[in-house]
Amino acid sequence: MFKSRGLSILLFVVVLLLAGCSGSAPADISTADPTPSPSPTTTDTTTANGTVQVHYINVGQSVSTLVVGPTGETMLIDTGHFTDDGEYVLQYLQRHDIDRIDHLVVSHNDADHIGGNAVIINYYETEANGIGAIYDPGIAASTQTYERYLDAVEEHGVTLYETREGDSIQFEGVDTQVLGPPEPYLDNDGRNENSIVLKLTHGETSFLLTGDAEDDQEAYLVDKYGNQLQATVLKAGHHGSSSSTSGDLLDAVQPGAVVISSAYDSQYGHPTDEVLQRLHDRSIPAYWTATHGDIVLVSDGAGVSVRTQQAAPTDPLAIRDGEPVEPGTSGTVVERDRLGATPVTTQTATIVTDGGTTGTADSLQIADINADAEGDDRENLNDEYVVFENTGEESLDLSGWTVEDDAGRTYTFPDSYTLGAGETVTLYTGSGTDSDTDLYWGSGSPIWNNGGDTVTVRNSDGDIVRQETYE
Repeated sequence: MFKSRGLSILLFVVVLLLAGCSGSAPADISTADPTPSPSPTTTDTTTANGTVQVHYINVGQSVSTLVVGPTGETMLIDTGHFTDDGEYVLQYLQRHDIDRIDHLVVSHNDADHIGGNAVIINYYETEANGIGAIYDPGIAASTQTYERYLDAVEEHGVTLYETREGDSIQFEGVDTQVLGPPEPYLDNDGRNENSIVLKLTHGETSFLLTGDAEDDQEAYLVDKYGNQLQATVLKAGHHGSSSSTSGDLLDAVQPGAVVISSAYDSQYGHPTDEVLQRLHDRSIPAYWTATHGDIVLVSDGAGVSVRTQQAAPTDPLAIRDGEPVEPGTSGTVVERDRLGATPVTTQTATIVTDGGTTGTADSLQIADINADAEGDDRENLNDEYVVFENTGEESLDLSGWTVEDDAGRTYTFPDSYTLGAGETVTLYTGSGTDSDTDLYWGSGSPIWNNGGDTVTVRNSDGDIVRQETYE
């Protein structure tokens, strides 16, 4: 865990007090020496185990990104605009049964990025399982939104770390590098130009998130790291402003796709024509929360499944042709593309039974989905389940097959598991002892969303053989 430097913290607290923040300094700020993260020049690729989900939440003219690691560990980067007071983000987290935020990252303290901080902190500290720690670049803002954020930190005693380039956030299964802001700060301590910049790596895939970094910080990143910035997916800086996502940055990152978070009718014209032209010139597809809705990227370490709430153009010069999706609108995300290894396929796979007879995946049916457990889902995990039935005349060898939800959380059938002809098996969310008729996911939290989700079954080659959506 990153520990902040004593001198930096002292200066941070002085700045907060001068900014007129209510109360005393934020609670429980560590003053030990920092633990540096490895330089991108020496970092080995993370060994992929399980999946990593990156959710770009549709919050209008704002941004909020949820990352869920292979073990269920969570990171929330920014919390939306002050005008909705965190409502969109909190509702999204609740719909996806996120009962704890292990890492709350504040890219910078503008009100359109910390708008839900106070609400999120208060909710998770009083009604859920808490906030592990908060990571903040340390430049204050003189707004009521910022004051409420610090008041919530102090009231609940949440650990707050001032975070700089080279510091480390320990996130199991995800190599998390902090590439900004540098020390000393850039551009007269401007908040945008000193955003926390994160590179998240899982196996051969990676995600670069630059906050509201603009010309100076992007130039700093390119000059220092060059093509070490290469990433599978880049989130466009500053909502697609012309002062961000420069040609030099795009050439260094070489992303397979860019995600843009801004309002459909942005008063600032985001994303700007200049940025869209830069993407078009480099043949980089763009996914826009305003027309694609919620965007969920799921990495298996080899490639990234791109899932969106709504189908919409990805040609940067045509993205405004898509229909708008209102912020906060719930809906199932559907796989649209795949970046990296193994292209998306929806063809029916051929399977071989344990008797050596060839059958088709049509014989595996989803017989029942019980997503809404009695009482509190979190306390009754094994009353949440999916029942599968083999309606064929031959046994099915399901070894290595997987079941996943909309968010990409994945269960793998045990080796040598066979479902007999005419037999059913129930997959329970919680823990238990596997048998021929009962299997257990082993999750510590609910999987299937009460308000709607999609059950996807893939064979051992990764082909989709059964998919069912419920509302």
